[in-house]
Amino acid sequence: MSFVLSDKKLRHIENHIQKNYINSGKYPGVLIGFYNKGDVTLLDPLGMMDVERSRPMGKDSIFRIYSMTKPITSVALMQLYESGSINLNDPVYKYIESWKNLKVYNSGDLGNFIVDTPVRHMTIKDLMTHQSGLSYGYISNTKIDELYRELSSPDGFFNNSTEDLIESLSNLPLLFSPGTLWNYSVSTDVIGYIVSIVSGYSLEEYMNKNIFYPLGMSDTGFHVSSSKVHRFTANYYNSPSDKLKLVDDPESSRYLKKPGFFSGGGGLVSTFDDYIKFSSMLLNKGVFQDKKVINASTVELMTKNHLFNNQDLLSTAMPGLRWAESSFEGIGFGLGFSIQMENTDEGPSGQYGWGGAASTYFWIDPHSEFICIFLTQLMPSYSYKIRNELKKIVYS
Repeated sequence: MSFVLSDKKLRHIENHIQKNYINSGKYPGVLIGFYNKGDVTLLDPLGMMDVERSRPMGKDSIFRIYSMTKPITSVALMQLYESGSINLNDPVYKYIESWKNLKVYNSGDLGNFIVDTPVRHMTIKDLMTHQSGLSYGYISNTKIDELYRELSSPDGFFNNSTEDLIESLSNLPLLFSPGTLWNYSVSTDVIGYIVSIVSGYSLEEYMNKNIFYPLGMSDTGFHVSSSKVHRFTANYYNSPSDKLKLVDDPESSRYLKKPGFFSGGGGLVSTFDDYIKFSSMLLNKGVFQDKKVINASTVELMTKNHLFNNQDLLSTAMPGLRWAESSFEGIGFGLGFSIQMENTDEGPSGQYGWGGAASTYFWIDPHSEFICIFLTQLMPSYSYKIRNELKKIVYS
């Protein structure tokens, strides 16, 4: 399967977004661009980055990328894997001693849980593939998820220290024995913590030194400096009564201060220019402009399906899982990315990527030497089917 990213197709994409999402008020604004066989094309910014202040979307606008942080954190872990500092089959308790005796939920209510011993200990690979037994709290409705929702209250994950999060999780039962099911979760936050423990740096320091500086990602980080606030987008929520309900004002945002918790699962802000550098590095087998970030063999390992017996998410997802940043049928999961397993009208097998809670999304198609990065700021990310629509247009 191959395609040509013609000027006609680019106009089709731009017109589709403008007509169906900007003019209709579904998205505040959109920035979308592509890498195609070495050439980067950034379409004209559409709509507003800040509706309340009538600030138009810019080519250098800064976005909350939320779970598009996960692939970056996964690369950080794999750098330590390459150095021999971490083995994917290591038990997590090797790095977090308090996790040695984690239990699995069987039945009962808070304070009255009946728990079982897991079939085996949780491994680093379980965390990387979301087969750990951990959860998020807002995408399933179990007794354990109720406890996660308490942790992620307005004063939850973001303001607590990483150590507080790890300690809280050590006291919660797992949803299932590690390696037996797939569930979208805080696993990558735990990976970020392990990166800091093993490297001796905070996750912020480690990423700056080993990923952002080598790639020239000067606008990516865990907070927005005062000199860049004018480029920071507003974030909105798609509510039944208000398509664009402001939920994070860029001029009073919590992102203006350095957080107590560097969330490897969703804490970064970034730009199109920065994320295309990171994505290009992956497409080019770990190298960007002669700077090697990871080995080609590591990229290959990260971007193959690691689910049990090469199954898809539809077969392995925990019963009752309502949503993740991916569809489930025909989709596998690697070490930080969803993996398309078959050729469809949404592109060839082997493409990989992920999205973020504010509807951002990227995918990399190695077969076609192609990358798409879609940036906006609307929660939740499942509000509209733009991701599927874009792929069908690109590969039509």
